[in-house]
Amino acid sequence: MLDVLRSSWALLLGMMLLMVGNGLQGSLLGVRAESVGFSTLEISIVMSAYFVGFLGGSRLTPELIRRVGHVRVFAALASFISAVLILYPALPYLASWTIGRVIIGFAFSGVYVTAESWLNNSVTNEKRGQALSLYMIVQMFGIVMAQGLLVLPDSTGFLLFVIPSVLVSISFAPILLSITPTPAFDTAKPMTLRKIMETSPLGCVGMFLLGGVFAAQFGMAAVFGNLVGLSLGEISIFVSAIYIGALVLQYPIGWISDRMDRRVLIFAVAAVGGAAAILGYLASGNFELLLVAGFIIGGTSNPLYSLLIAYTNDFLEHEDMAAASGGLIFINGLGAIVGPVVTGWIMGVIGPKGFFFYIFVLMAGLAIYAAYRMTQRVVSVSVDDMTSYAAISPAASPIAVEVAQEVYIETALEDEALAEEEAERENTGL
Repeated sequence: MLDVLRSSWALLLGMMLLMVGNGLQGSLLGVRAESVGFSTLEISIVMSAYFVGFLGGSRLTPELIRRVGHVRVFAALASFISAVLILYPALPYLASWTIGRVIIGFAFSGVYVTAESWLNNSVTNEKRGQALSLYMIVQMFGIVMAQGLLVLPDSTGFLLFVIPSVLVSISFAPILLSITPTPAFDTAKPMTLRKIMETSPLGCVGMFLLGGVFAAQFGMAAVFGNLVGLSLGEISIFVSAIYIGALVLQYPIGWISDRMDRRVLIFAVAAVGGAAAILGYLASGNFELLLVAGFIIGGTSNPLYSLLIAYTNDFLEHEDMAAASGGLIFINGLGAIVGPVVTGWIMGVIGPKGFFFYIFVLMAGLAIYAAYRMTQRVVSVSVDDMTSYAAISPAASPIAVEVAQEVYIETALEDEALAEEEAERENTGL
């Protein structure tokens, strides 16, 4: 792990600053939107626009990189991000914020694709799993740090928008000045959605539902806190609790998933997440209970993302895993686009508690569907034949997910080689 940190510290530092900037602008818009006169539904439209751009960026950026190269794409997208962040407070209108969020989503997606391909190229094959874990930790840490900046005094109304712009601008310095050479770029062509659905209905349905959960967490958690009267400090702690839970519970759930029927674990984790949403719904302003609910929701939804990818891989040949990852990310992105709009509509109908009600419906739906799938595919993959679990952040681009797929494949091949050597030794002993 230290070797990875020494060889990739510049990239990881840059990505952490990027996540601080992105995490701050997301929460800040949720807090400021009501003060400039946006309704809950209008706020949700603004939040949803980010995922429209992000999904578009993940599909189009690879072609841009092939045409003009990493550095030019990186610099161009950086300029758009900084410009939009500064323009938010200057143009507090629904249309301008919505367009700005589309641009921000597209640009951040492209930046992640570029940075993650560089990170993958900066480490050896043996260290890619460790690099992926460090990358996820850095992402979560950056988002948590961003929430702490939310409480800074801002009498002008511009300072908190300037800070993420500056952080994003600074973040490119360690990445662009890194001695790591620009990598060759290539991505797998996504598998058709029909093929993925035939291979793993649970993987597809689960990823769509989780897209809604993630979008609610990232886009509407601060809006919920603002509507129920939480202070800025309490909002920052509440949002942080979601991502701390995601980081703390990711690896224990991953360890368990390699040792049991993953469908059962998907059912159990989704059910726990749904129960936590009920707790948040019933909290009635109890801040401590809200923190517990947020921690558990984040700690179940994020591991479910990696868990569903690993479960889908269990039914794929090694050469198809990377292609399937692109389709799964696309499905998750569709759910993310819908998520904030539906959340905002429900919150407008039943009040702020609609935030937790929507998450409960999605988590309960995933648990129920997992239970249903166990009746349709009675025989699951044996523990010995399952692919290895790798922690993946929902904020990662297709590049990071493809790296995880490669880690799956290499781990599986190593396990197969060890099994063959053991069998050969036993035969020789006989």
